[in-house]
Amino acid sequence: MTQLLSRGRFALRPLLASALLVAGAAPISLASGEWPQWGGPNRDFRCSSTGLAAKWPDAGPKSLWKRELGDGYSTIIVDGDRLFTMYRKGDNQDAVVALSAKDGSTLWEFAYDAPFEGRGLDMQFGPGPHATPLIAGGRLFTVGATAIFHCLDAQTGKPIWSHDLFKEYNDTPLGRGFSCSPIAYQENVILTVGGEEHGVMAFKQSDGSVAWSKQTFENSHSSPILIKFGGQDQLVIFNTAGLAGVDPTNGEPLWSHPHTTKFGANISTPVWAGDDMIFCSCAYQPGGARLVKLEREGGKTVAREQWYQGKMRSHHASLVHADKLLIGSSGDFGPAFLIGLDIATGKPVWRERGFKKANVLAADGKLIILDEDGVLALATATPEALTVHSKFQLCDGRAWTTPTLVGKTLYVRDRKAIMAIDLS
Repeated sequence: MTQLLSRGRFALRPLLASALLVAGAAPISLASGEWPQWGGPNRDFRCSSTGLAAKWPDAGPKSLWKRELGDGYSTIIVDGDRLFTMYRKGDNQDAVVALSAKDGSTLWEFAYDAPFEGRGLDMQFGPGPHATPLIAGGRLFTVGATAIFHCLDAQTGKPIWSHDLFKEYNDTPLGRGFSCSPIAYQENVILTVGGEEHGVMAFKQSDGSVAWSKQTFENSHSSPILIKFGGQDQLVIFNTAGLAGVDPTNGEPLWSHPHTTKFGANISTPVWAGDDMIFCSCAYQPGGARLVKLEREGGKTVAREQWYQGKMRSHHASLVHADKLLIGSSGDFGPAFLIGLDIATGKPVWRERGFKKANVLAADGKLIILDEDGVLALATATPEALTVHSKFQLCDGRAWTTPTLVGKTLYVRDRKAIMAIDLS
């Protein structure tokens, strides 16, 4: 999904430009392509696009194309003139598809059997797939709701290798389906898998062999990010127990900080907020939001809590860091609103109640907002207020998938269709 809902019976499972540009160390990007992975170039739901319109016509920005696509929440990634995503095909298959960025036509498709039976899944909110593909080194890495992990040739769709994480590594079952989006590091691709000594696993991109497998924890629906702190690359994981830093070269633990909730439903992707701070949020009980600061002490990294507050409760939507703000949608199955938090104190500085549960992207000093009812909006945010400049109904189906922005083209999907919108 973007990072789907609460899991079932187990507790496993991110730039505003110009005036709002965040200072500090940039995240690590080791994938390839204009929007090569979950969360975009740096996995933070921000991009360097410029020249976006300051306001849209009343009927909305220009539609470039639209086509039907099967069910699923997998985000669209972009590499040159190609788009990649996943969808559910029929009752028992998942499909990986390459589309033309020009008109949405299918270039190739790879489908494989992925029955739900025997995996303890409750798919009442949609059959997935939930995770977003990754493109790196000419290869496409995908994983479906049933935890079947593939490496494909990105040009042809031909399978190179695969793993059934559930069967091979006793992957901790997630009631709503597997949803960790893979991440590249050096010659490996990394996933949180869960289970005994399989908490996090790295596979060689070339042949799928296990490079390392470390730690014992129950997986969550969240996807990891890569940061650099104190001159060291770190993989940040948001599992059922909270935040944890891992050495991406070998999986060894570096630090941890608790953030627990009912069902172990830590779903949204954590945010690297500047040089040394990590933000996370979840819904349910006790839920809330937390900011931790990384420090070096005795040659090691330690995490110290800066604040916790219970009013920001991100369910499974994207969160962004913009200047002095942390911005996202708060709410699960009841009322929801957009909220801006003062990064220094955690206090809400504004709330906007004109949206249902929503995903947010940041680019060109603006926010692009898509709520679950398919309402697309353009806004700007300051520490004083959120100003909505344009707003219109784009999608008909449930729009839980985070949009993708490359240049001035926004790619959007709901559970029925995929479309390209011109934001110039």
